[in-house]
Amino acid sequence: MKICRTKADIRAAVRGWKSAGESVCVVPTMGFLHDGHLALVARARAAADRVVTTIFVNPTQFGPNEDLSTYPRDEARDLGLLARQGSDAVFIPSVEEMYGSGGDTFVDVPQLSGMLQGALRPGHFRGVATIVTKLFNIVTPDYAVFGEKDFQQLALIRQMVRDLDMPLEIIGHPTVREPDGLAMSSRNVRLTAEHREQAIVLNQSLDKAETLAKAGSTVAELQAGIKAVLETAPAAEIKSIDIRDAETLAELDGHSTRAVVVLLAVRFGTVLLIDQRVVAPAS
Repeated sequence: MKICRTKADIRAAVRGWKSAGESVCVVPTMGFLHDGHLALVARARAAADRVVTTIFVNPTQFGPNEDLSTYPRDEARDLGLLARQGSDAVFIPSVEEMYGSGGDTFVDVPQLSGMLQGALRPGHFRGVATIVTKLFNIVTPDYAVFGEKDFQQLALIRQMVRDLDMPLEIIGHPTVREPDGLAMSSRNVRLTAEHREQAIVLNQSLDKAETLAKAGSTVAELQAGIKAVLETAPAAEIKSIDIRDAETLAELDGHSTRAVVVLLAVRFGTVLLIDQRVVAPAS
């Protein structure tokens, strides 16, 4: 497994593979890997001849009161996991390598950046779009894999790739969960034991949403049912419950005859957890 810390090194590795006619898939991460990330690498392995995993805690997607300084990091552990999972290369740049000095260009997808999680975290998705564009330009992959847990992020990246005619395919991978249903996240390790126990209400509320959707419930009934389940956890601070069209993320009211996506953002202490599920009426 190649470990590349500069743009020149990863470009040279990819250039060699592509000159041999091999395809390349990239898996962007911020490190502190868990089984969810490794599932993305396995999916990438199935999609392409070569897999590049990137590890970069991107400062431009963190707000002034967010957890950049405390975001968990363990490079040695990450590299061991990726070597066993079969990543062909890992790109681990520094902030200076990625952004240099004097940079003044950003990528934005205004409509998708300004809604939902983007409204809660101004500037977040501009940072995501910018770093993902830079990684695509550096690695020049044929494919890229992202988890569906970050549903809005996945939608935004797909829109950006279409709008800018980027020559790659975006692959979404279903949310990977712990045995008790909690969506895997690098932030889970920061939950207290009490909060970790209570956090399973996110998945339980999505189960409730799925049941209600199949019964033909309205959007208001879905929201009320989800909220009732989340409120059974004393420590849960509900930041948002959004029910949107699963394809367009457009707002809905009344009944939907199409699939909808339920998007949750719930804080436990200092840790903000997100989760999602696409649910649909019974056919």
